Amino acid sequence: MRFDLYSPCGIPYKIDNFAYMNKTIDNKQIEKISKALGDPYRIKIMQAVKDENDWLQCQAITQMFNLAQSTISHHLSQLVDADLLHAEKDGRHARYKINKKVFRDYVSYLNDFSKK
Repeated sequence: MRFDLYSPCGIPYKIDNFAYMNKTIDNKQIEKISKALGDPYRIKIMQAVKDENDWLQCQAITQMFNLAQSTISHHLSQLVDADLLHAEKDGRHARYKINKKVFRDYVSYLNDFSKK
C-alpha cells in the first residue's frame, strides 16, 4: 500500500509501508502506555515492582515515596489503566505485578522503528 502525503511546505512524503507495525497492541494502548511512562514517579514505581520477585504491596510502594497516599493511588491507577501492572486485592490491601506480555508487545512495537 502506498500513500502520498504532503509536508506543511507542500513537499510530498513517500510512504511505502504505512501498515500498523504490531498487531498485538493498538495505537490507543501505545498512547496510554507512553503517557503512563512519561512521569518520573511512575517509572520509579515500575522499577520497584520489577525489582520485587513476586507481587509488591501497595503499602510498600507508598512507603518508598514522600507522596500522599492519594497521589500514589493515582499513579498506580494510571499504570494499571495502561495495562502495565496487574492489580490484585489481597484483603483490604492491593498488590501489583508487572504485566510482562504488554511490556513485551510495547517494546516490540518500539523496536519496529529501528528496523530497516
